[in-house]
Amino acid sequence: MDGASGAHHRDPFKSSVGRVAGQRRRQQAVTVGKERRESVVRAKRLRRADPSDHGDDGSMQLAVMGDEAAYKALEESTVNAVHNLKKLLKGSPAKRIGALQTLRHLLSCTAMPPVHVAIEAGVVTLLVDCLAFGSSEEQLFEAAWCLTNIASGDLQQTRAVEPALPLLILHLGEKSAVHVVEQCAWAIGNVAGDGEVLRDVLLKQGALHSLSRHLLSPVPSLSRTAAWALSNLIKGPSPKAAMELMKIEGMVDTLVSHVSKGEEDLVVEVAWVLVYVTSMSDLHVTLLLNAGLLPPLLGCLASSEQLSLLTPVLRTLGNIVAGDNSKTDVVLSVGQSLPGGIIGVLARCLESKHRTLQKEAAWAVSNIAAGSILQKHTVFNGGVVPPLLHLLATAVFDVRKESAYCLGNLCVAPKESREQGGIILDHLMALVDGGCLPGFIALVRSPDVEAARLGLQFLELVMRGLPNGRGPKIVEKEDGISALEELQFHENDELQTMSNTLIDHYFGEEYGLEEEYGPGMDVLRGSDDSSDYPPWRQGGGLTA
Repeated sequence: MDGASGAHHRDPFKSSVGRVAGQRRRQQAVTVGKERRESVVRAKRLRRADPSDHGDDGSMQLAVMGDEAAYKALEESTVNAVHNLKKLLKGSPAKRIGALQTLRHLLSCTAMPPVHVAIEAGVVTLLVDCLAFGSSEEQLFEAAWCLTNIASGDLQQTRAVEPALPLLILHLGEKSAVHVVEQCAWAIGNVAGDGEVLRDVLLKQGALHSLSRHLLSPVPSLSRTAAWALSNLIKGPSPKAAMELMKIEGMVDTLVSHVSKGEEDLVVEVAWVLVYVTSMSDLHVTLLLNAGLLPPLLGCLASSEQLSLLTPVLRTLGNIVAGDNSKTDVVLSVGQSLPGGIIGVLARCLESKHRTLQKEAAWAVSNIAAGSILQKHTVFNGGVVPPLLHLLATAVFDVRKESAYCLGNLCVAPKESREQGGIILDHLMALVDGGCLPGFIALVRSPDVEAARLGLQFLELVMRGLPNGRGPKIVEKEDGISALEELQFHENDELQTMSNTLIDHYFGEEYGLEEEYGPGMDVLRGSDDSSDYPPWRQGGGLTA
């Protein structure tokens, strides 16, 4: 079953544009793939030379100093090394390995290796020849290392490695030496991190099944590298690779076992695999939960302080609770064993100084808050409201927007509940009294269309929901009318319609007349009659 068929867990506080939770999860998974640099987990990894491994070329030591002349010398040395390798390709194995080592030193001694000149000099064809079956382990290792660093470059440089892919995949076989397998997996991981086109090439050539075998390697560095390469290979946006991975016999148990028993660096890489498989299908989530994923996953969340681990764990949790309410109930139940419960743990993440943790925690909380009425109450009473209000007022923009989703979802009742008008009034009043309105009005003024829509939707809740006509007055007091007026001629038709409708309905000619002339001039503010709702509400945009 594709994730697109799951429940609309993030949609309740959105306009009715037909986006479902599964699609949202996929978008988020792709986005977080692009943001891995923020969480200290890069999509591509250059293998640097060991500190004790200085090589023979003096220009390498000067190049790291950023000297232009030294880097030019490094480029010339690289071209000479490629030409030397070409001469020795059919010479003695020892000299050929020496030439490969020199080239590898040159491609490893700086954060910006001279990959471009090596490619122009024809290095890839030579390295493919060096990967031939029957070559020594040392030769295979050196050639794979060179290809790894070439593939760590830009798109054009990575694509230059494509002729070597079949041999790199074949050397993942069981008969290859461990250090050769690991280096080939590293090179493949860099290629997979480049984009969907090369991922498709790797999948067609069998890279996924070859890599997956090494997840069970007793050598920790190999299992880590295999997991990292697999996470790059399956990260989408197409769900095909993740679906294929999860069909491999024993894969579900393997992933759960690594989270349960693996050392922390391995769990980091496996957690990224979980991010992508849980974003692609609700069936994957069900399989993993049935295999016992939740206790160790939540244990990592509660006990670790490592940003690179907490980021994918939070994202995986957010994907799980973006499914149907029964899965969220399981998370809340298992999370009761944690200090403060799972909501308390998420509250601590919201209070972190790390922007990435704040955003991922808010994403997870918003999905729980988009669930049943009981789940909303659990979130509201679980300690997340104060940090969410603080983030809405003070955080960077993307964190403020995620926090706004959380707070908005807490105030919107699911359709099946008995809350009148689809509003959880005690939640809404508490948030308004807690000072949330300036944050939402700031979103209305944002150039981001989604954020502005979100702000407008919350203002509509406030003006419709607060009793005794308090809503429009408090919006006016916080300068909300001018924010609405700024959108009256917005280039986005939806924002323009929403703002004009709200102004006409709540601040029309009769606004203030009741206060001036007494009762009887109510303009149906707060009515539960759907015929008085703005047009976007009639589509279900603000009710779950």
